Amino acid sequence: MTVSDAIETPSGKGAGDENFPVGSWLLPARLRPHVAAYYRFARAIDDIADNPALSPDDKIARLSRFEAAVTGAEADDPALATAHKIRESLAETGVDARHCLDLIAAFKQDAVKSRYDDWADLMGYCALSANPVGRYLLDLHGEPASGYVISDALCSALQVLNHLQDCQDDYQNLDRVYLPRVWLKAAGIDERVLSRAFATPGTRRVINQCLDEVDDLLLTARLLPERLTDRALAMESAVILRLARRLSALLRARDPLAGRVALSRFDFAGCGLRGVASVLRDRLRPRPKAVYAPRQGR
Repeated sequence: MTVSDAIETPSGKGAGDENFPVGSWLLPARLRPHVAAYYRFARAIDDIADNPALSPDDKIARLSRFEAAVTGAEADDPALATAHKIRESLAETGVDARHCLDLIAAFKQDAVKSRYDDWADLMGYCALSANPVGRYLLDLHGEPASGYVISDALCSALQVLNHLQDCQDDYQNLDRVYLPRVWLKAAGIDERVLSRAFATPGTRRVINQCLDEVDDLLLTARLLPERLTDRALAMESAVILRLARRLSALLRARDPLAGRVALSRFDFAGCGLRGVASVLRDRLRPRPKAVYAPRQGR
């Protein structure tokens, strides 16, 4: 057992277990160590929040120690080496610590809140648990904060896709349900359907409602690559957009309760090549920027 294990509770998951690229070779080599430090930080606090052996109070206490380390209030404890590393990275790059503190707030919320009333409630969670990742990358690459809104749409979509993939495991192993309760009620079902071996028509309806919202978010997010000044980040975002669309389509066609719905190596390769090619094409042959009119609220 290492010193960091006293606070961290490693799950064994790494960047290779994620749905979407984390600091891939597309990003500038000089920035990849900083992205890796941010990912390790996010992975460490996520593992604490997802550890079923820890009580809510214990989770919050451990996460609070991370918060103190990120802000510099606790700067010496070697058990917080992961947090010290990202604090040093933030100081070196000038990126706002808020993108780390918001993640901590999200995982503290996970320790005490396990149900979401409606879509707006879920988006409030995504604003803390997912959107800071995109904002961090924009800041790290020197992009303006005006890109946050479009980046937020992509990150929230990715988070919901992950929730849909893991809806059964989240319910059975962590007692968490990210499907909006008002939609479950309208479909005449409750969360217990997530323990079934297949999706009922009502479950399928709620999953599709979530995917409808995801696809709307991706309509907004499609503008991100062309709005980014940094070509490498634009290529990375274009690849992720294509992977998100592919995963959304797979979740419509397959049942996440009957078996894990996941992207294949072919999906990664195809989306990667098309995403990179689309940015290179558009940068060589600029097109008029698309104008997106947000859909009216439901």
